[in-house]
Amino acid sequence: MNKFKIAILGLVHQKGLDFLKEKGFEIFEVKNFEPKFLREKLELVDGILLRTSKLDESILKHCHKLKIISRHGVGYDNVDADYLNKKKIALGITSTSNAVSVAEHVLAFFIQLTKNLSLSDSLVRNGNFKRKSELPDFFELYNKNVLIFGFGRIGKEVAKRCHGFDMKVYVHDPFIDESLIKKFNCMPIDKEQGLSLADYITVHLPLNINTKNFISKHELNIMKKSSIIVNTSRGGIVNEVDLHHTLVSKKIRGCGMDVFETEPPEPNHPFFKLDNIILTPHNAALTLECRKRMSLEAAENIYYFLKDRNGLNKDNLVNLNYL
Repeated sequence: MNKFKIAILGLVHQKGLDFLKEKGFEIFEVKNFEPKFLREKLELVDGILLRTSKLDESILKHCHKLKIISRHGVGYDNVDADYLNKKKIALGITSTSNAVSVAEHVLAFFIQLTKNLSLSDSLVRNGNFKRKSELPDFFELYNKNVLIFGFGRIGKEVAKRCHGFDMKVYVHDPFIDESLIKKFNCMPIDKEQGLSLADYITVHLPLNINTKNFISKHELNIMKKSSIIVNTSRGGIVNEVDLHHTLVSKKIRGCGMDVFETEPPEPNHPFFKLDNIILTPHNAALTLECRKRMSLEAAENIYYFLKDRNGLNKDNLVNLNYL
């Protein structure tokens, strides 16, 4: 019997690769993501474990044996999902792996932007220890209002950590029953009302036609001057041009951005000149622990879909209804 052939597109932790090997799968790693090369290399694969390279119809239509793509992460905007649905090819994500790491990254943004730690560090290093009274005001997270957009696994983990700081947690997610939000000791709230009272705002939404520019000039103008906004979901959900204008004019206190509309951002991106924004390279979910979990979960999606459907986490299949 022929082995299932699995392509690994992008660098993943060895844990997932070892799992597939132990299950008797033939795996090979791909490091050249040029479309012409991919069309040739992927022609006879049964499955693909995918990091961030793009797979559109021009490539996928050459994958004659493909049965599943398993994303190393939760977003899948780098895959032509419509084509997969049409061809009844499964699309999996690692829905249980990254929530803790991303939630911790959000709180790290909150703390850094609130406490001005880099300014204090610079003061000490430059021999100005006694000039600490000249530092700008910094604040507590205690008793502050936080607004969470999107109450999936990551949103829930953020809420849990905010409760640890005795923050008041508000949630806007029209797709989640209000009773569930309340069950997590959070308060459901209208979008604009939440923006007007929030000291901290964190975005955990997928990027689609409904969430593109979900936060733009109108929403930014509603926010408090003392507020901080963080986006660790997808670039484009927060309008970068409007956000830049808001930060330049100091209409809000600050921002933390892990994601960008174009990744990597252009070398002359206007955010780079601002001192009230912290930027990270879309790595909120790339702690070592999370990379191990995502690698294994992505591999398990492939194994269970191809060989043991009883063990499959069906919540990980985003297009289950099309299969």
